[in-house]
Amino acid sequence: MPYQLAWLIFLLPMFSFIFIVFVLRLFFRSRPQLAGYTIITALSGSLILSVWALFTLLSGQEIAVPDVTWAVLDGLTIKLGLLVDPLTVVMLLVVTIVSLMVQIYSQGYMHGDAGYHRYFAWMSIFTFAMLGLVLADSLLFMFVFWEMVGLCSYLLIGFWFHKPSAANAAKKAFIVTRLGDFGFLAGILALYLNTGTFDILELHALAVSGTLAGTVLTWAAIGLFAGAAGKSAQFPLHVWLPDAMEGPTPVSALIHAATMVAAGVFLVARVFPLFEHSTQALNTVAVIGGITAIFAASIGLVMNDIKRVLAYSTISQLGYMMLGLATGGVAVGIFHLFNHAFFKALLFMGSGSVNHATGTFDMRLMGGLKKYMPRTYTTFVIGALSLAGIWPLAGFWSKDEILITSFEHQPLLFWLALITVFMTAFYMFRAVFITFGGEYRGGAPSEHGGEHHSAHPHESPGVMVWPMIFLSLLAVLSGLWNVTGHFAAFMGHGETHGFFEGLFHPFTQPLPWISLLLAGAGIFLAYAMYSKKWLSAEKIGGMFQPLYKLFSRKYFFDELYKNIIVRKVLLGGLFFIFQLFDSHVVDGAVNGSATIVRVSGGAVRRAQTGQLQLYGLFMVLGIVVIVLALYFL
Repeated sequence: MPYQLAWLIFLLPMFSFIFIVFVLRLFFRSRPQLAGYTIITALSGSLILSVWALFTLLSGQEIAVPDVTWAVLDGLTIKLGLLVDPLTVVMLLVVTIVSLMVQIYSQGYMHGDAGYHRYFAWMSIFTFAMLGLVLADSLLFMFVFWEMVGLCSYLLIGFWFHKPSAANAAKKAFIVTRLGDFGFLAGILALYLNTGTFDILELHALAVSGTLAGTVLTWAAIGLFAGAAGKSAQFPLHVWLPDAMEGPTPVSALIHAATMVAAGVFLVARVFPLFEHSTQALNTVAVIGGITAIFAASIGLVMNDIKRVLAYSTISQLGYMMLGLATGGVAVGIFHLFNHAFFKALLFMGSGSVNHATGTFDMRLMGGLKKYMPRTYTTFVIGALSLAGIWPLAGFWSKDEILITSFEHQPLLFWLALITVFMTAFYMFRAVFITFGGEYRGGAPSEHGGEHHSAHPHESPGVMVWPMIFLSLLAVLSGLWNVTGHFAAFMGHGETHGFFEGLFHPFTQPLPWISLLLAGAGIFLAYAMYSKKWLSAEKIGGMFQPLYKLFSRKYFFDELYKNIIVRKVLLGGLFFIFQLFDSHVVDGAVNGSATIVRVSGGAVRRAQTGQLQLYGLFMVLGIVVIVLALYFL
C-alpha cells in the first residue's frame, strides 16, 4: 500500500466538509440530498483504504508513513506523522464502517430537516477528527484532533439548538469533557518536560526500557487517563453522556459506538506501555472501569427513555472495556470495543426507527411494535442478545474474555462485572418487551390534543432498515475473528489469549456457563415482569423503594454537580472574588479617577488665565521643543 494513500483515509471526510459547505450549500441548496451522497462517497473511499491497510498488515508488510515537518520553533521541530499499526487499523475499520452506516441511515432519519446541509457538514468534520486522532503518531497532534472531536460533539449534540434541552446538553458535554482534557494536557506536558518528545513510539520505548518510570510515569499516565475518563464517560465524569441523547439519533449512534466515547478507550490502548509499567496507574484504570460498569448498569434498570437505557448501557460497557484493558491488555479491551461498536450502533438505530414510527422515545408510550415493525424488531433483538453476551453472538466472545482476565487479576472487580452481566441482560430485554411486546399504546400525544402522534405505526424506510440489517450481521459474526485467537495474534498479544480454541470450546470451562446462566436469568426475569406479568414491576419497585429512587435519580449526581459544586462552590467562590474585585478594584478605580479629574481639573483651571501674552509664550516654547526634537531625533 503506497503510504500516500494513508493520508487520504482521514482527508477524504475533510474534502467532503469543504465541498458541502462551499459548493453544495451555496449553489445546490435546492438539492440537499447531495450532501448525504457526498459524505457517503467520501466514507466509502476511507473504508476501502482502511480495508486495504488491514490486508497489507495481514500480509506481513508494514505501512511506514514519513513525517512532515509542520513547524520549527526555537529549536523545537514539530512534525505531523501517521502511525498505521494493527491497533490503528482496527479502529479505522470501526470508525469508517459505523460512520458509513450512520450516514446512509441519516438519509431517511434527517429527511426534510431544515439543517440537512449543516448536519452532514458537521458529520464530515467529526469523522475527519476521529480518524485523525486514530492515525496521529504523536500525543501533541492526537490532542489537537481530540479537541476537535470535542468541538464537533458539542455542535452535533446541540444540533437542534432552538431546544433549550439540546443547547444545555451540548454545553454540559463540552464543559465536563474539558475537565478530563485538563488532565490529558497536564499528562502530555509532564511527559514532554521529562522526555523531550511527543512521539508515541518513543514514549513506549522509554517506558519499556525503564528510562521513563516512577512518580513521573504514574502521574503522567493518570493525567492521560483523566482525559480518557472524560471522553469515555467514566465515573465520575459520566454525567454528560445521558444528556447527549438530545442530539439526533444518528449522532447518538456515532458518538456512542465508534467516535467520541471510543476515543478514551483508544487513548489508553495507544499508550498502554505507560500504564503497563505503572502498577498504580493500571489499578486506577481497573477500579474506575469496574465501578463504572456496575454503576451505570444499575441506573439503566429503571430508565423509561429507550435512548437513555442505551446511553447508560454504553457507559457500563465502556467500563467493561477499561477493565479489560487493565486486566487483559490491549487485545482484550479493544476486541470488546470492536464488537460493541456494531451492536450498539444497531441498537441506537433501532431506537431511532421506533421513534420515527411513534414520535417518542418513551417506552411506556410504545408497545406492540413487533407486528408493525418486524425488521426493526428482529435486528433490535439481535443487538440486545449480543449486548447481553449470548453465545455465539459477538458480545459473548469479548465479554467473557474480560470476565476471565478480571477473575485472574482483579477478583473483587470480577464479581462486580459478573453482577453487571445479569443487569445488562435484564435492562435490555426490559426495553425489548416494553417496546415491542403487548399492545400498542399510542405513541407521542399530538401537539393539538386528541389522537396520538401515530395511531398506525409502520416500518421505517429501506434506507434506514438496510444499515440495521448489515450491522446485525456484524453483531453476530464480528466476534468470530478471535474464536481461535486470530484477533489477538494480529494485535500482537496472542500470548494472553488462550481462552477459546473453537466455537464450542467455551463450554469446557465453568465461567462461560456461569455468565450465560446469569444473562439467561436476567432475560427470564424481564420476560416474567414485562411480558407475562407474572411479577408486578410496581410491587417490586415498592419493595425496593430506596434503591429505585437512588437509581432513578441517578445517584443524585446531577444535583451534586449542579447545586453543590457549580452553584455553591464554583459560583459561590467566584461571587466572593468578584465582590472583592468590585469593591477594591472597580470602586477604587472609579474613586481614583474622580480624584485625578478633580486635581487635574484644578490645575487646568489655574492654567486658564485669560492673558494672551502667556498663551503666546507657551506656543513659542512648544514650537521650540518640536524643532529640537526633530533635529536631534
